[in-house]
Amino acid sequence: MRSRACRARACNCWFPRTNQALLRHNSSWAEKVSNPQSQIQTYISKSRDPYVNLSIEHFLFQKTPPGSKILFLYTNRPCIVIGRNQNPWLEVNLGLLQPHDTHNASPSEPPALGTVDLVRRRSGGGTVFHDEGNVNWSVICDFADFTRDKHAEMVVRCLRSLGIERARVNERHDIVLDQGIDKQQVEGSDTHSTAYTSTNAASRPLKVSGSAYKLSRNRALHHGTALLQSPNLQIIPHYLHSPAKSYITAKGVESVSSPVSNIGLDNASFEDAVHAGFISTYGSGMERREVVDDDLLGIAEIRKGFDELKSLDWTFTQTPQFVFSSQPMGTMDFDLSANGKFSMNIRHGIIQDCEWTFSDKKTSAKELITLLSEQLAHRKLHEIGDWAASLKAEDLDPKLSELLAFLNRTLPQPA
Repeated sequence: MRSRACRARACNCWFPRTNQALLRHNSSWAEKVSNPQSQIQTYISKSRDPYVNLSIEHFLFQKTPPGSKILFLYTNRPCIVIGRNQNPWLEVNLGLLQPHDTHNASPSEPPALGTVDLVRRRSGGGTVFHDEGNVNWSVICDFADFTRDKHAEMVVRCLRSLGIERARVNERHDIVLDQGIDKQQVEGSDTHSTAYTSTNAASRPLKVSGSAYKLSRNRALHHGTALLQSPNLQIIPHYLHSPAKSYITAKGVESVSSPVSNIGLDNASFEDAVHAGFISTYGSGMERREVVDDDLLGIAEIRKGFDELKSLDWTFTQTPQFVFSSQPMGTMDFDLSANGKFSMNIRHGIIQDCEWTFSDKKTSAKELITLLSEQLAHRKLHEIGDWAASLKAEDLDPKLSELLAFLNRTLPQPA
């Protein structure tokens, strides 16, 4: 009788690991990751789950031995990933994260992709949109081997090896494609300029890869995106434009908007080139990439990180303090002359207090202020769906109804 493995090959089937086999595999993998002899490690993930991939990445950052160099490549399903110190209400159109009926949508509504994950990563930096046309590259090394440009330069060399001669690293440590028309003479090894670098404002370079970093215990993590062939370039700006942006004064890190473009490569070619570039940079050792997947959630530390990233408290209550005010920095959607000025002080995603000032000083206004202060204070902002339904009041004053409609438009409940 043929063995189970032989039968599987004969019928081109795949049998999942048994629980015991999975436990042995995960234990062996975790031991190898932390083994001082494992100085060069490279991995590619089959998972498309951003919570899984970021948790595997964090495990590698924490557990790999001093002196080791690690490459991790992964692609996520559609998601928005914000930096560790960012404000989701400022960075993201949270209302679009909920599934939409695209067939019956109003012509005035921006297009939507359905369910899109919102993830707060553990590294700094700005907000990025991931999908299957975007490959994420991550390099982990000792702090002594790290600069903010080193691995972006490595990726630029990889892109140029694939014929992308306009690629370079800019002053913000991002990778861009120069859009100049006139070709200049430049040093071929210079990764910070190309033959098409131009000072003409009309030839502004297009961003194709952003970077973020995490530094801890003499180890450095540098991860970046690579827009290769995203089908969503026209939709992404809708997701990254918050209707509350003009009304928020915030601490923390705000993203810097840049025009973006696809590089025009397939994922596999980019992954192969970056792996080869990593081996060329750090020497031979792990010429074959090891495949990882969702099975690694069986490792307790990775599962713990996964659960934390998925929690709403991590996503929203880690937000630095900010003030939301109905007096915007730009145009005014809310009629201040009739309704006064409303503001909320929000700390760790929780409403601390509300203020509502009126020019007429009427007694009814004081009652409205008391109602809001008593019923909104200490509420988690992300848990408020319909602002009117959140208040225990039968008949709402017209001023209050208009204010709550304004809050529903600008601060929609995230999915």
